[in-house]
Amino acid sequence: MVRGKLILICQHGGEFVPKDDGSLSYSGGEAHALDISPETSFDDLKYTLAEKSDLEHKSLTIKYFLPGNRRTLITLSNDKDLKRMYDFHENSVTADVFVTGTKGFAPVNLGTQAKRKIVSKKGAASAAGPATSKVARTAGGLKDVTVGIATPSDSVAGVNATLRSPTRAAKRTAGRNIVDGLFEVSVADATDCSTDTIDMSASPADTVKKRRRTASWRSGANGLTIATAADDLEDTRKTPSRKKVARKCNAVAVADNMSLAPPSDASPDILVEFWKNGITGEGQDFGSVAEFRDALQKYAIAHRFGYRLRKNDTNRAYAVCAVEGCPWKIHASWVPSASVFRVKRVDEPHTCDSESRKTATPAKKNWLVNIIKDRLKDSPHHKPKEIANSILHDFGLELNYAQVWRGIEDARQQLQGSYKEAYGQLPWYCQKIEETNPGSFTKLLIGDDRRFQRLFLSFHATVYGFQSGCRPLLFLEAIPLKSKYHEIMLTATGLDGDDGIFPVAFAVVDDENEDSWHWFLEQLRSAVSTSRPLTFVSDRDKGLMKHVLEIFENAHHGYSIFYLMDNFIQNLKGPFHGEGRGSLPGCFLAAAKAVRHGGFRMYTEQIKRVSSSAYDWIMQNEPEYWANAFFKGELYNHITLNIAESYANWIEEARELPIMQKIEVLRCKIMELMESRRVESSNWTTKLTPSKQEMLQEEFAKARGLKVLFSSDTLFEVHDNSINVVDIVKQHCSCAMWKPTGLPCHHAIAVFNYTGRNVYDYCSRYFTADSFRSTFAGSINPASTIAHPVGSEEGREEEEDDQIMPPIARPIGQQQKKIRRNKSQGIIRRSVCCTRCKGVGHNKVSCKVSVTPDTDITDMTVSL
Repeated sequence: MVRGKLILICQHGGEFVPKDDGSLSYSGGEAHALDISPETSFDDLKYTLAEKSDLEHKSLTIKYFLPGNRRTLITLSNDKDLKRMYDFHENSVTADVFVTGTKGFAPVNLGTQAKRKIVSKKGAASAAGPATSKVARTAGGLKDVTVGIATPSDSVAGVNATLRSPTRAAKRTAGRNIVDGLFEVSVADATDCSTDTIDMSASPADTVKKRRRTASWRSGANGLTIATAADDLEDTRKTPSRKKVARKCNAVAVADNMSLAPPSDASPDILVEFWKNGITGEGQDFGSVAEFRDALQKYAIAHRFGYRLRKNDTNRAYAVCAVEGCPWKIHASWVPSASVFRVKRVDEPHTCDSESRKTATPAKKNWLVNIIKDRLKDSPHHKPKEIANSILHDFGLELNYAQVWRGIEDARQQLQGSYKEAYGQLPWYCQKIEETNPGSFTKLLIGDDRRFQRLFLSFHATVYGFQSGCRPLLFLEAIPLKSKYHEIMLTATGLDGDDGIFPVAFAVVDDENEDSWHWFLEQLRSAVSTSRPLTFVSDRDKGLMKHVLEIFENAHHGYSIFYLMDNFIQNLKGPFHGEGRGSLPGCFLAAAKAVRHGGFRMYTEQIKRVSSSAYDWIMQNEPEYWANAFFKGELYNHITLNIAESYANWIEEARELPIMQKIEVLRCKIMELMESRRVESSNWTTKLTPSKQEMLQEEFAKARGLKVLFSSDTLFEVHDNSINVVDIVKQHCSCAMWKPTGLPCHHAIAVFNYTGRNVYDYCSRYFTADSFRSTFAGSINPASTIAHPVGSEEGREEEEDDQIMPPIARPIGQQQKKIRRNKSQGIIRRSVCCTRCKGVGHNKVSCKVSVTPDTDITDMTVSL
């Protein structure tokens, strides 16, 4: 800091008012200016502020804002904190501090003559006319007061006119004009607490007598009126005592003190600093026993000790340290006369050590839930162990897994709503989806016991995109939702012109079985009404072929090459010959993609030479439903990715959300996918999609130098290493690569170059950029609101009668069992293979098979 002093603007008596942006502003109260330097001690500053603010020194708290941050209040509690505040404001001339505490600085009793002496000096001015003066603060702790002196010439009407409709400024004015040589002295901002009327011309005894026999001013509905002596005496009996008035002022101070709470986004360090001052000692007041318990809990957490409540009811609370033998205890009880819950006794300090304190924790459920809520807001996928470790690091509390898990459940319910009640919102959600997305199809199925069973959802934009721009090919997948009720999501996914996934429809079901798949396919037929013969691809183990062929006419069904490859690898068993086990997956994939029978036989024979059991597995798994050489439907084996993984990644982000919010996340993901690809395709300059354009360019390069001969106007011979016949009308080449790929092969391209035809006229329409843009031309609109509307009491009663219950939590299903089985069988897949004899279970170092120069390794067999 360049300057040696920092000017503190010390404010007290006001209150903090939150703004719309979350910042705090201070309204009302008084302010004092005070200079501090690096040498100023905290105790001196605290005493000076207590004196200036007329607050009890012991109860005084001092808080300030960091520069540029009006949301977080920092507490000053020692010299180190004061030095830190001084450093924070090194580039500032002034700093605002906010003081709170209990009214009443440590009083110093001044004699009556001293008071009369001060007053008599001011009374001399009354002879000249009205005057106003201020009594300066003395070492004895007198407060700044404003004195108003009125002469008999002041009119009563003028006074009444002023006091009948007092303004806010008038209320805060310290002095008021009275008549007949009287003047009124009141403390600023505390006019409700005390008001004294003094006659300057009378002795103290005369003043007392005059009070007994003269009329006084009374404030009523019609302003100030003169009350008789009898009335005045009656009112005196009804007037509360000074002690009660003092308690009232004290309660107001307590309320102001409670308003200085840390902001919701405060860091753990700031929270702990606030909580350390939650219990200040005997005489501290709280609004209720609940406030006291909350303050005590946070105080114990901040000081890292456990406690036990020996007595705990609405009228009293008695707590002791959880460590046996430690003398710390606190007792508080309700004070009816003051309407506060007051700390009566605190025995300090602790004699227990930090290790013994770990045997008990002060953390209660509500506090733990609030802390976990803050962490889930930052990262919704926190695991219980991670949260337990962070609470141990920040607050020194050791919590077990069950405590944190239950806290996470309650915190998520407060943040996201009840998982169970979300099922009751599904009918409303389906209605909103159909209203905001005309043409969309939804179907909700509920059991006789009012439990959720199935929900189908297909948007008009996705169905239109599939019908206008996608191949007649749908992949059927099942993905666990990873929720407490173990629902399963069934999906039907197409492929766009760039071989990207295109979600068409999905359903959430309580269990994956043949009935649920049959129901899903029936709803899919209603949503996707097309005359094109469709090809469905699914995992062979699901057994969906009979349902597909039963529901969809002229449909084809194939087995997913992804799952077949996974099962093939898991079922590989020795002995292995020739090139060994490592060559088998490549040969299997090549056999699946081969478009000619001869190619399929060639690769399967290679597999047979390495492992006869692998060859038998291939033949037993019905190649006519997955090999390109035999399959009659739309070819798909060039798609080897796991389509379910994309959905699983989407679900991972929403796995902790209730069912309706999960569906809403999926809707948003599909909407974002369509929007991003629509924007991406708008910048394309090629006629085909990028991946297909690249494949076509590769065929163009192969077509250079090929010899083309006319056979007829539609038939051509193309010579390279062999002779291939191209029929441009049937879009067929004897190499058999044109029809399966949807793009002309290099033989056909050579013909087009020779005859001057446009090659793009012979490409599949599904691969054009225009068709791709048509696929993503539609848009998905959100529901009008995500929150379920709250109706009347009658409406709520009807909803309770029609409430949809969640499905019964079922045991681990087939999907989970399959995953576990795969992991156990993974040992076989990772088994050691000998590169010397091609056997399994050992390597070449431990191989015991003798090999001579004349030995043919390919004929060698090792039995395990």
